[in-house]
Amino acid sequence: MEIQLKDLIRKAYASFNARDIDNALSTMQPNVQWSKAWEGGYIKGHNEIKEYWTRQWTEINPTVEPVGFHERENGSLEVMVHQNVKDLQGNLMFDGNVKHVYNFDGGLIKTMDIELVESN
Repeated sequence: MEIQLKDLIRKAYASFNARDIDNALSTMQPNVQWSKAWEGGYIKGHNEIKEYWTRQWTEINPTVEPVGFHERENGSLEVMVHQNVKDLQGNLMFDGNVKHVYNFDGGLIKTMDIELVESN
């Protein structure tokens, strides 16, 4: 797997956690397709992502940290992330791992999907 893609993903997460939307969007294709984990469904493009994240941050305080990378046979990149979600009063809503699956085009994120982690 290309180191540049791992670095790109790390930049995207660090920017999201810092609430630096423009820096996060710089890692994505203009017509990126993005999973709306918090609301369900998908959004497309920078403007829709900006609106979604801005709305999301008025109701919850999520942080996500990549903890593992796995390149799939189809060329997509599976990123295991530790996700911590609190409400705006600081009460824990979710603390666990989820899988984010990325596809790339031209060295930028083209799609992001979310998969649940199977528990034993």
